Amino acid sequence: MSISEVGGVRKVLTEKVLTRGGEKAKPEKMAPSSPIGVFDSGVGGLTVLRQLMHKLPHEDILYLADTARIPYGGRPPEEIIKINQEIIPFLIKHGAKMIVIACGTSSAIAYPILKDQYPIQMISLIEPGSRAAVDATRSGTIGLIATVGTVNSHAYQHKIKELKKEVVVHAAGCPLFVPLIEGGFIEAEETRRVAREYLKPLLKEKIDTLILGCTHYPHLYQLLQQLTGPNVTLIDPAEEAVNDAKKLLKGAGNLRPAVQAKYEFMVTGSVMQFEELGSRLLGRPIIGARQVKLS
Repeated sequence: MSISEVGGVRKVLTEKVLTRGGEKAKPEKMAPSSPIGVFDSGVGGLTVLRQLMHKLPHEDILYLADTARIPYGGRPPEEIIKINQEIIPFLIKHGAKMIVIACGTSSAIAYPILKDQYPIQMISLIEPGSRAAVDATRSGTIGLIATVGTVNSHAYQHKIKELKKEVVVHAAGCPLFVPLIEGGFIEAEETRRVAREYLKPLLKEKIDTLILGCTHYPHLYQLLQQLTGPNVTLIDPAEEAVNDAKKLLKGAGNLRPAVQAKYEFMVTGSVMQFEELGSRLLGRPIIGARQVKLS
């Protein structure tokens, strides 16, 4: 699907959602003790969870990994939106007071359409990541690596231009990264070879900042920093996104009191595979994940 076709699909779907729903959903006041909902297609969102655990250590978290449908990156926009329309109500039904979309593809494609259709606040990764990249660049030349869907949506490119029009963005779709990471091949020579090929055209453009535009990619942080060199600043959008979440919760008086947090993990695919790989990547045991059906 071409970029113009993606834009056309988004426009049509936006009009359908808005005309069907009429007015925008009014935010509901949620109890501070309610959990934060987080979702991704797999273990990528654990990079966002890690930031939440660090910066909001008292918040309960509901983490949903839609592993039965991974990867999202090559799916058409209307399918990404439909998936989000299943996941978001599911997390709301389970008591989420806020949802952090821990998926670059969903943030780029579904969030602009669905952000006002539910009665709780949602955090996407695009604006926070773009903001951090614009603040970090010294030369005004930014690189972006993401799924093909995110790159073709132009969500990051448009937001960065909106923030600072003279900045130049060079983007590369990296379709093999997610399957390599989900397969546990983070330290494999094949992953290094693939990463080198993906980064080559961006480094030719002399980027000084690189956005990791898929939440899986920070799992490759050390490798990517080795290949880009110390003069390129890597941007993990999750850091700024969680800062935004904290500000919103604080502003609404919705921060949870200083008590021990609980983490609940749900998957749509293999529980064992998610627990094994997720524990390794998160750096702490994931125990008691349960399989769920969304529809």
